[in-house]
Amino acid sequence: MQVEPEVQVLCHCHWQADRTSAPAAVVVHGLEGSSDSQYVVGIANKLWDAGFSIIRMNVRNCGGTEKLSATLYHSGLSADIGEVIKFLSARDGLRDVFLAGFSMGGNQVLKLAGEWGTEAPKCLRGVAAVSPAMDLALSADALHSLRNRIYEWWFLLSLRASIRRKAMLFPEKFKVDLGWWRSIRDFDHTVTAPHCGFASAEDYYERSSASRVLRHIAVPTLILHAKDDPFIRVSPSSYEALAQNPCVHFVETNHGGHCGFLAAPEGYDGRWAERQAVRFFEHLLGR
Repeated sequence: MQVEPEVQVLCHCHWQADRTSAPAAVVVHGLEGSSDSQYVVGIANKLWDAGFSIIRMNVRNCGGTEKLSATLYHSGLSADIGEVIKFLSARDGLRDVFLAGFSMGGNQVLKLAGEWGTEAPKCLRGVAAVSPAMDLALSADALHSLRNRIYEWWFLLSLRASIRRKAMLFPEKFKVDLGWWRSIRDFDHTVTAPHCGFASAEDYYERSSASRVLRHIAVPTLILHAKDDPFIRVSPSSYEALAQNPCVHFVETNHGGHCGFLAAPEGYDGRWAERQAVRFFEHLLGR
């Protein structure tokens, strides 16, 4: 699916028998994830059982799609999701569309809803964000703390492999020093920012964080965040914006970690956040 000139994304679509009348949910993964990430497949299965058509979206370059674009992805690419919604709603006549995002994907779906504000397409009925990275700078710095270093190393190793694959496909554009980056902020300053049109990592974080537009969200939105999330941080100004927006239902639990939220598997798999998002969407449909 083309989202801008010479840029395509790969979406895996699973349609109910009557795709026009069935509600549809676009699910967006987190940093270095894909449409096959466990949480994407998990919520997709629950939504399917509830009668939703499913669009498992790969953010550009993710899920083995580096060849589909000569650009990189970043946490602020909300416009790509918007193009997917517009294309599918026009092509398939979708009447009820929902967005579910995890971590980076959570930031993207919230940012899109805030950017659209009251001008959101009528088909967009609701948004759910699980452990969204709404304040990118705070979360990047928290990720670099000593207790989270193992998470940061994993992300950096994965990003290094991704950039190497990208450089092999587009050597004329990606002459990147593959030396070791010390932090996610370092990677974003030396790779993400210059390749994606930002002046610096700080400029990237500021312009790409959903926190800037939380006050403008005008569709029913569920946000799930755990106080013990190891590296996602919410700023005081974001707490204030969430509290003042009547369209946002913000749930902060004591426990849940990052996109975990495991509960007792009583009649289901115990993936509490996935279940809450599905129930929220069903509530919006009047079920």
